[in-house]
Amino acid sequence: MFMYKGGESMQHEHRNISMLMDLYEMTMANGYFTKERTLDRVAFDVFYRRNPDEGGFAIFCGLEQILEYITHLHFEEAEIEYFRSLNLFSEAFLDYLRHFRFTGDVYAFKEGTIIYPNEPVITIVAPLIDAQIVETAVLAMMNHQSLIATKANRIVRAAEGRIVSDFGARRAHNVDAAVYGSRAAYIGGVHSTATVLAGQKFNIPVSGTMAHSWVMYYGSEYEAFKAYAEVYPQSSVFLVDTYDVLNSGVPNAIKVAKEVLDPQGYRLKGIRLDSGDLAYLAKQARRMLDEAGLTDCKIVASNSLDEYTITSLLSQGGPIDAFGVGERLITSKSDPVFGAVYKIAGVEKDGEWKPRIKVSETVAKITNPGLKKVYRVYSNATGEAIADLLTMPDEVPSTEQPYRYIDPEKPWRELYFEDCTFKDLQELVIKEGKQIVPSPSLEEIREYVQYQLKHEIWEEEQRFDNPHGHYLDMSPAYYDMKMDLLSRIESRR
Repeated sequence: MFMYKGGESMQHEHRNISMLMDLYEMTMANGYFTKERTLDRVAFDVFYRRNPDEGGFAIFCGLEQILEYITHLHFEEAEIEYFRSLNLFSEAFLDYLRHFRFTGDVYAFKEGTIIYPNEPVITIVAPLIDAQIVETAVLAMMNHQSLIATKANRIVRAAEGRIVSDFGARRAHNVDAAVYGSRAAYIGGVHSTATVLAGQKFNIPVSGTMAHSWVMYYGSEYEAFKAYAEVYPQSSVFLVDTYDVLNSGVPNAIKVAKEVLDPQGYRLKGIRLDSGDLAYLAKQARRMLDEAGLTDCKIVASNSLDEYTITSLLSQGGPIDAFGVGERLITSKSDPVFGAVYKIAGVEKDGEWKPRIKVSETVAKITNPGLKKVYRVYSNATGEAIADLLTMPDEVPSTEQPYRYIDPEKPWRELYFEDCTFKDLQELVIKEGKQIVPSPSLEEIREYVQYQLKHEIWEEEQRFDNPHGHYLDMSPAYYDMKMDLLSRIESRR
């Protein structure tokens, strides 16, 4: 991370982000510390309510950074002094913070898992204060990277196998958004990034050639292309829209290919279009390149692209081989809020877990209470995931006979899973404050996403328009527990 303090570079200085919180997390923590004789263990679920862009699914991303944050959570003297300056907290509580370390457990889906609304992607089971003060940071990391990974995957799918590169850093909302956005985009399926810091930090392939300023610096477009070819003969890609694509840019690119590259035994790798009618210009440029014998020269397009513009370009027959996607990827411009939330699900009292539920006039905001397990249900015949299932924490769905379940939207129906396999999606990743499962490599996470979309997730869920909705069902025992809790709350109103 690149930071400045008093004009002095702090590029390699460690950042303590433990203060990444909303103030109410600390006022509540101080209140619990002051009022409660003992700090009960509680369970908080992290889930989201709606897929971005009205899509059929999202991609869970950011877990590695969440685990790093939680396991390193601590407060230094500078943080203690800042809290003291607010005149809100007791000295006993400030001393407690001085020695604080997270001591709870974290359960989570594997990073890169295809996820759906209203299921607990992360569950934090910890002493009350531990669980409360990590809320904002956990949500910030999951919300941002899951959003960008999901958007990137939509763009990659629209490209239908063509190269997609992340060009978004300069349009990102800050440095971290650029770097971790590149990480998420790579997990989502992009092939490379133009962001060098992300390439260095995460070993993501980097790509890029020239800007318009290179062309404009030289006396002519031909001289600019010639100079670049002399420096990078093995990887020349020329930006051809600085002046006039068809009357200047492409002809000069062809001329340099013939006069500079060919005599050295190199081929022109590509041209890039960054403005204008990309479909029309790509068709005309392709014709000109082919007539010049440059049939292997690729055409790269950029300029405010997303899954919709890419789909349109390809539907028009645009002969484009690769796409550079910037602002609409790195900000998820069409739907820039992921919306994961952090809700208490249970409290342990005298060794027994008591479920908690949030009730709302908006039915979609009623939470799924209590400790629970989340299973993905796979058809043994096709290997595809046909639903997800919430159960009580001690339930193990039977595969020996048809398994009865409840569709919470149509609870009167008699429904059974038959010839299915059940996969428990959450695993214990932090135990008593220590990470016990190593984080997979970026390549492993990326490949996991690709495997699921190819082998497990219905094609109908991958449509951009009106995708099939993934079912989130419940075991009869879990459904009855939730309904009983709701009825008891209603009777007290």
